[in-house]
Amino acid sequence: MSKKDNGAPIILAYLNEKNRPYSAQDVFNNLQKQHGLGKTAVVKAMELLALEGKIKEKIYGKQKIYFADQAQFEDVKDSELQAMDRQISELGAEGQTLTQSCRQLDAELKELNSSLTTDEMMSEIQELKTECAGHRARLEKIKSATNHVTPAEKEKVYREREVYVKEWRKRKRLASDMINAILEGYPKSKKEFLDEVGVETDEDSKVVLPSV
Repeated sequence: MSKKDNGAPIILAYLNEKNRPYSAQDVFNNLQKQHGLGKTAVVKAMELLALEGKIKEKIYGKQKIYFADQAQFEDVKDSELQAMDRQISELGAEGQTLTQSCRQLDAELKELNSSLTTDEMMSEIQELKTECAGHRARLEKIKSATNHVTPAEKEKVYREREVYVKEWRKRKRLASDMINAILEGYPKSKKEFLDEVGVETDEDSKVVLPSV
């Protein structure tokens, strides 16, 4: 690039090609890497191109925006615009279809990734067969045992347990009532009284009275 043109032809060609507004900073960022243009050179070149009328300049607050001179472009016919609108609409619909298809394929892929492979399935089936065989052997052993408890014996044990639990609860209540009566005239605490007379409570032995 010669010192004379200072990058102006490159910038002019770029603005005409893109045909959209840019700031000097935008053009510098977009062209610096490829063409090695300096920031100051870009600013001066764009100001010169605007001064010569080759590009247009607009000022928004403190920022200058540059864009190609629209007079150089041919007017677009209404039919061409309508054709472009139809093409945009078709491409948009196609894009939506492709997006939905991608989502469906992604869901199928996740489902497949979470499924077992054939080898894993065969291994799990074998483990289940082994487990079932163990349960079956245990069941046969239980069936062949001679020390089964009959329903009548089981019912008898439950009835006896209920009697014992009721008696336990009754005696616990009586003991508690007697202790509370003594404590009314006892000068010390309940714990001190129990320690003194050597009484061990269910709580001391961490025993819980059954609900039934």
